[in-house]
Amino acid sequence: MTKEKMTTVREWLLITAGILIMTVGIYFFKFPNHFSTGGVTGIAIVLGHYIPSITPGTLVTIINIALLILGFAVLGKSFGIRTVYASLLMSGTLQLLEVVCPMDAPMTSQPLVELMFAVGLPAVGSAMLFNVDASSGGTDILAMILRKYTALNIGIALLCSDIIITLSACLAFGMETGLFSILGLIIKSLFMDLVLDNLMTRKCFQIITSDPDPIEQFITGSLHRGATRLQGEGVYTHEGKSVLMTVVSRHEAVQLRNYIRRQDPAAFLIITSSTEIIGKGFRGIN
Repeated sequence: MTKEKMTTVREWLLITAGILIMTVGIYFFKFPNHFSTGGVTGIAIVLGHYIPSITPGTLVTIINIALLILGFAVLGKSFGIRTVYASLLMSGTLQLLEVVCPMDAPMTSQPLVELMFAVGLPAVGSAMLFNVDASSGGTDILAMILRKYTALNIGIALLCSDIIITLSACLAFGMETGLFSILGLIIKSLFMDLVLDNLMTRKCFQIITSDPDPIEQFITGSLHRGATRLQGEGVYTHEGKSVLMTVVSRHEAVQLRNYIRRQDPAAFLIITSSTEIIGKGFRGIN
């Protein structure tokens, strides 16, 4: 299997895992407590209160399918297959869980604890999707349409819609549930940024050494990463030095740091973290 195919398989597996993590948080913690923190699931929770004959999972499926049809009609071929897959997988998994593991009440008597799981798990799943340039569909489809035809700030538009959906939980389920939902919306925004930053974090190395060849071979041969060599000079000794610059994942950073300690204990290392690396082997420019 080629490297490109392995990357593609990895991305689809991440999309699947992200959706399943989101679904667990939504079904087991969000639905039973009526936590409405925006999006399609938030709409389904509120509508489910007024249409009790239809389960929230079924409502999610109906809304997602309607939005997918709208997306295809308006966006055409630019509408991503990943979004279709993620949206249908979430809808199908929610309906399957309603049959296999029906939930008539919350799992515990601790709503704050359940709120953490109701917000945290979907946030982790969403961050995994964003990390591979995918989404779970839903209101993201509306954002794509708005971005195509208007000059609106999409982030603000989606935030306003989430706030309206969340506030509607106060009317449907009472002030206590509504306040939990508002708190959940705030936590979701903060937690998702935190998770996404951690998933995207890479380690940037600047290695000042007198013996760069073995380190270069380890970077290119063992880690399969690129590097840039610069020539430098010590200010006090005026001794010629090589400065190697490379970017690796956190797991690879441990291997590289340990190798340099063994190979060249006198090397000087500067290791920094970055969440935005653009270039071959990392994120594309577009």
